[in-house]
Amino acid sequence: MHGSKRLPRSVRLLIVARAVNRLGAFSMSFLTVLITTSFGASAAVAGYVSAAFGLATIPSRLAGGRLADRIGRRRTIVVGLTGCAVAQLGLAAADSLSLVICCAVLLGLVFELYEPPSQAMIADVVAPGEHVRAYGLLNAALAAAGMGAGLLAAGLGRWDLRWLFVVDAITCLLCALTVQLVLPADHRTATAAVPEQGLAVAPWRDRALLLLLATGTFFAVIYLQIMITLPLAMDHAGLQPADAGLLFTASALTICAGQPLMSWSRLSTLSAPVAFTAGHLLLALGLGGYALAHTLVGYLAATVVWSVGDLLLVGRVYAVVAELAPTDGKGRYLAVYGTSWGIAGITAPVMGTQLIEYAGPAGLWSAMALACLLLAVLQPAVVRLATPCTVGDGQRRSVSAELPDQQPG
Repeated sequence: MHGSKRLPRSVRLLIVARAVNRLGAFSMSFLTVLITTSFGASAAVAGYVSAAFGLATIPSRLAGGRLADRIGRRRTIVVGLTGCAVAQLGLAAADSLSLVICCAVLLGLVFELYEPPSQAMIADVVAPGEHVRAYGLLNAALAAAGMGAGLLAAGLGRWDLRWLFVVDAITCLLCALTVQLVLPADHRTATAAVPEQGLAVAPWRDRALLLLLATGTFFAVIYLQIMITLPLAMDHAGLQPADAGLLFTASALTICAGQPLMSWSRLSTLSAPVAFTAGHLLLALGLGGYALAHTLVGYLAATVVWSVGDLLLVGRVYAVVAELAPTDGKGRYLAVYGTSWGIAGITAPVMGTQLIEYAGPAGLWSAMALACLLLAVLQPAVVRLATPCTVGDGQRRSVSAELPDQQPG
């Protein structure tokens, strides 16, 4: 093992606050099931509603990055979480499909506001060499809270799926209150007010970032099949959809149990391309296991396999993106990369529900396993191309020279 410094207090407090929020964060995984069971809509309609939610998260993520750099990290996190709570309560109380659609879109518009400032806050105060560890610890804390969330989902989901949205709203408010009370107040610094000399914050003109965004979107489409369509796929396979909560708990437990192993020298010193290759191969194996599974035990075994792959992947891309960004533009760079989840949020539910309808659960998971194999080749190559874009001391090279033939958008 190797020694590592203690993370700054603000990062540790942020991780605790986000873990509180995570306790209720599985409600969106059951939105498609709520729509089909409570309102009698088809799987395709449920997929389109989820896609509308995903579309709304794109401007939400971009607004979160801009607000994080303009008004401060803490303010943006509190605004986003409070908005999420209001929309979640609306979903829980909705008595018609049209109202569900309105609340789902409203939720999407605020859903990603708090992600860029959370990630930027870590990048602000943690040394570049510790970024992967910091983002990994954030993921481990969220996974630990996810164990409780999965059990809540499995229990409340058997009773009434609407209560999942109520619990999610409560944890959003608790997280917002914690952030407001314990995190340092926002202060406008010189770098927040004035761009770095000679540099322009233009993430959409950065070739390296756009390549990472492309492969990140590919990954997000695959990953969201688990988060969004797994309960529906289990329902079509003749299993209890609420048991997806148990699978989420198994995944969280695997990630938490494996986190200490990431301090081993052989794992901690893995190059990013090697870690990406191994992680995606394990994801392919696990999703292939879903295609073959017919029992809950089979699903549990496959979940453990892909979760080990997720453990190898988590935090690595965010560390690369944080290194690419200029000091005063980390929020916007992380936000642009994060739109991969919004784009995937549009594509994944429509793709997943259509595959389930026409190819069945086995067809869905087989297609996702093949996509993981392709990504095991593509993403390491993109990371190798992006890595030379940072110099040894972690300083950012000039952005303005990247695409000289294009005008700023």
